[in-house]
Amino acid sequence: MVLEVIYVVRHGYRSNWVVDPETGEYSTNIRSPTGIASDPALASYGVKQAEQLGQHLLSVEPKVDLIYSSPFYRCLQTLSPFTNALAEKGKVVVNVEPGVGEFYGLARFDHPSPATIGVLNEHFPNLRAEQNPSIIPSKKGESIVQLHDRIAYALRHIIAQADADPSGPKALLICSHAAAMIAIGRALTGNMPEDYSEDDFNCFTCSISKFVRRGVPEKTNSPGDVAKWSPEDPDVVPDIQWRGKGVSGGWDCVINGDCSFLTGGEERGW
Repeated sequence: MVLEVIYVVRHGYRSNWVVDPETGEYSTNIRSPTGIASDPALASYGVKQAEQLGQHLLSVEPKVDLIYSSPFYRCLQTLSPFTNALAEKGKVVVNVEPGVGEFYGLARFDHPSPATIGVLNEHFPNLRAEQNPSIIPSKKGESIVQLHDRIAYALRHIIAQADADPSGPKALLICSHAAAMIAIGRALTGNMPEDYSEDDFNCFTCSISKFVRRGVPEKTNSPGDVAKWSPEDPDVVPDIQWRGKGVSGGWDCVINGDCSFLTGGEERGW
């Protein structure tokens, strides 16, 4: 058995923060639960969106077998209505994956880091984080090209782990951010436009996209089949040659940023 479907959702409407472009200091009027100004919780409206998304996720086919999330609070909070409902029926594990975390572009100062798994576990049960993540976004920031390569590399690792899972998961869910959600669509399909600003993959708040594998590969790859990213040289992302063909054999986008289940419909498409 190998993975067949990947669902991708964006977090709900969040609280705001500001950053001083001269110093790189982040601040907010509403304290973050993790104490990190750049790691806000959802706004009350976003909480309602997350509840509606959670109900929708309970009805998707095939059902979700594996769950991955960006390590930022707003993504884990967005998943909570869904994971809490699943927890009532049995064990739930949310894999915290920095490789699908936020994109901050390039700047002269260090970029925000999420809270530790210890802090996050104080707010959310059933979290799992690898001791040695496959890849972590550089604190020096990323170009748009680096963002896409980082996302593709992380997806390659996630998919390889799912393919090798003896329980045979069919469907995987990822909760991420706007720019990352766009990059996920491009990396999975292999469709990278010459103009990076092209409108191709939707990323509305609490929207859901669905990607179906183009074909069952004759041989599934293990996470170690490609060069490994090194934390000692974080700006260098190994090339997995995803452009034009897609990660791990390629995927077709069959649902692109659906918001039909949200009362407010499509909002904040970045």
